[in-house]
Amino acid sequence: MPRPILAFAALAMTVCLQIPAHADEQSEDVIASFLHSRELGASGEAVGNRHKTAALGYAGPQPRVNLFGHLGSDDSPHFPSQTLVMSDVVLTAMGYLGRPYAYGSSTMQGGFDCSGFVLSLYQRTLGYTLPRTAAEQARATEAIDRSELKPGDLVFFNTLRRKFSHVGVYIGDGRFIHSPRAGASIRVENMNVRYWRSRFNGARRVITPELAQTVAAASV
Repeated sequence: MPRPILAFAALAMTVCLQIPAHADEQSEDVIASFLHSRELGASGEAVGNRHKTAALGYAGPQPRVNLFGHLGSDDSPHFPSQTLVMSDVVLTAMGYLGRPYAYGSSTMQGGFDCSGFVLSLYQRTLGYTLPRTAAEQARATEAIDRSELKPGDLVFFNTLRRKFSHVGVYIGDGRFIHSPRAGASIRVENMNVRYWRSRFNGARRVITPELAQTVAAASV
């Protein structure tokens, strides 16, 4: 089997191994659909260039695989930094599926409320600490239009009769992953169903200082 395919299979296996034993069949179907709906890129190659990932401040396992579009070869001058980093965020988010909701908590042991999940996810993936509450997270991130949403962006909802009272992470195809409420667990839902569509409150993009520098340098 070619090395790029083995790399992708290994990454997919890593994600699946992170799924809690109590994750339901729907969660497993979501992961399978998510992984198989993305391409490795125009050349079908995994990306394992350490000098590029070091520039992004990434300290995770190699090689890297972009699941959200086409990557050029190592010689390509166009390197989609935001896309590559956010692919890590979304893949890591899949490992939270099935974790229980717990108000005021942001740990694997204790569970997560909506903003605690987002806080933990970005800390684990990028080493970047967002504010604790959903409203604070909305103020600390870059506002974007709903039409500009990309995997890894934050989506906010008015669920408590106040703006930005709920937050989740967009994963593509009109879906987002979040920790919904007491008695429930982290799951993927469709933003276009009536409940979420009517309560949608805005979209935000997380731009870490390191990523901002990388993107700025690439645009020169």
